[in-house]
This record gives sequence, C-alpha cells and structure tokens, in this order.
Amino acid sequence: MPPDLPISSLFAPQRPLRSLEFFPPKDDAGVAALQATAHALRAMAPDFVSVTYGAGGTTRDRTAQVSALLRHEFGLTVMPHLTCVGHTRDELCAIADRIHAEGFRNIMTLRGDPPKGETTFTPYRDGLRYASDLVALLKARHPDFCLGVGGYPEKHPEAPSAEADLAALKRKVDAGASFITTQLFFDNAVYYRFVDKCRAAGITVPIVPGLMPVLSLKQIQRFTVMCGATLPAALLRRLETAAENPDVVEIIGVDWTLDQIRDLLAHGAPGYHLYIMNRAKSALALAAGLAA
Repeated sequence: MPPDLPISSLFAPQRPLRSLEFFPPKDDAGVAALQATAHALRAMAPDFVSVTYGAGGTTRDRTAQVSALLRHEFGLTVMPHLTCVGHTRDELCAIADRIHAEGFRNIMTLRGDPPKGETTFTPYRDGLRYASDLVALLKARHPDFCLGVGGYPEKHPEAPSAEADLAALKRKVDAGASFITTQLFFDNAVYYRFVDKCRAAGITVPIVPGLMPVLSLKQIQRFTVMCGATLPAALLRRLETAAENPDVVEIIGVDWTLDQIRDLLAHGAPGYHLYIMNRAKSALALAAGLAA
C-alpha cells in the first residue's frame, strides 16, 4: 500500500471532512466487534478515522493492531494516537519510525492522561512533559508526518486559566501541528468563541469540532466531568426525563448532535469528528439525517 495522504491535504473550501474515532478493544472479541462496526460504517465513507492510545499500556499494542486492520482491511486513512505517557524519548522515536515505515503519515499527538489512579502528570524517565514537545520530536524525526493536536473549547481541566491553555495550544501549532480537533462540547457558541480566540492568538490551522452523540446520561456526565465540558440545561432536562429509557436517550443524543453539525457546517466549520465509542448506530443515524 502506498503511504497515506496527509490529512492536511484533505481540507478544502466547500468540502467538510467527516472523521470517526475508535478505541482499541481489550480482547479479541472486542476486535471482532470493532470489525463489524467498521464494516457497517463503510456506508458513511469517512475521510479518515483515528484510534486512541491506552494510558496505561494495556491497549497500546492493540492500537497498532486496530490501526493496521482499519487501513488494510477497510482501506481507510488512519490516524493513530500517540501520547507521552510511559515512554522515553528513544521509545517514542522507535514508535514513530515503525508508524512511518508502515505507511501511516498522520498522528494525533497528545500528552496523554496520567495513568489510572494518578491525578498529576509526571514525565516518564527521559520522557516528554508536553504535547508540544512530542510534536517537535515527531516533526524532527519525520518531517512528512501530518500531526493533529487536541484543543479544549472550555479549557483543559489542568490549565490554570483559559489564557494559559490557549498559549499551550499555540505552542503545539508553532511546533508543527497541522490541525486541531476539539474536545467534545454541546453548545456551538462555545466552539465559535474558541475559534475566535484562536484566530486572535495567531492560530490559523483548521479547527475541527469534536462531537459525541449521547448514549447514556451517566456516561456523558462522567465524560464531561473528566474533560471540563458542560451540558446545556435544555439537553440535560431532556436526558433526565428519558434517563430510564436508553433508546430514547440515544434518539435525543443523535438529534442534538445532528442540530450541532448542521449549524457548524452552515457557519463554515471545516468538518466534524465523531467520538462514537466503537458503535455504528448513532454515526449512521447522523449520516442518514444529514443526507435527508
């Protein structure tokens, strides 16, 4: 297979990108289920997919396995995630070399969360402290890598201020990142304000909105606490009313995300990235709704 095209080359006016995020399963049965999901999502024809990276190392080998499966079996452009957590510089260089040799040209470049049970990020021995350091290392190692980075429209939970968080994001872009994918949000006004602040700070790369269709109230409340996002009162009331009926919750979640996507695209967003939790149903429902 020839090397992947850089995702940066896919951005173009009047052509919003569609992308999906998978996470590596913990066992072979999960991999089989993921294959079924990927097969179902062929109809959606995503421009690219990403595969997350385990914080504690338990799913890291499966990140490579799933990335290869999605690329070779389904012909997808795949953007594996890579984090600083638990790696020396030499290990990160070796991983980058392997990824490059296998034909991948896109990496989602993240600092990563502290290992399970820890609340403070501590660099690994001879490791890296910031995502901007990882961006710089990867670009120096393989200049043809296209690197995505994360942005937090409502501020990273660990950042002392929104201004400090924005400065950290600019360092990632200045180090060589080609685009930004946001953490999940449910109020588009939050995204628009974030984009305006980025542009005012001199950040000019595409900023892709990251969206998560709600599948369960408890799950989304847990996620929003973890990443510092907020649930709009109107959405929360609907979800609380239907909390005991999972099918209705999912319908509400898809409808809300569908409205978000339509509004985002109407206002010139470069596309959208869906955090689908390895489930095809909501993504396909969104694709059908947008095709209507």
